[in-house]
Amino acid sequence: MADENISDLIEKYLKKILAENETVKIRRSEIAGLFDVVPSQINYVINTRFTIQNGYIVESKRGGGGYIRIEKVHLLDDIDILDSLIAAIGNEISKRDSETIVSTLYNNELINRREASIILSAIDKSAIDLNNNELTAILRANIMISILNRLKYDR
Repeated sequence: MADENISDLIEKYLKKILAENETVKIRRSEIAGLFDVVPSQINYVINTRFTIQNGYIVESKRGGGGYIRIEKVHLLDDIDILDSLIAAIGNEISKRDSETIVSTLYNNELINRREASIILSAIDKSAIDLNNNELTAILRANIMISILNRLKYDR
């Protein structure tokens, strides 16, 4: 635990709550106080660790009665989630973000281990390197979008 940073601890805390309930509603300031950090640290953790690519939907309401609601989504239950992943990919995607999506698909049992390995091979830089990082990221996005679209219809 000595190697864990505060962001890791906050993430583990929130994921522990999400393991008990599929939705958590928090106040940024309360969590910040609990961990003795500034509220922007909570924003950082939520924005980087609780993304649609990781299988979460985040809703934020600002103001005096404001809150942040984090919901663990089940990809099989909602085609809209796959559409959200496609929208999040946009025109290009990094290798890291695409690997996160593959991991989420595997963890939600949309793909098996072999399929995950095949997808990771297909999006690996050694397979699609065009000697141009931007073009490689665009090609990777096209591959990921094609896979996600196929998953929407092949069940």
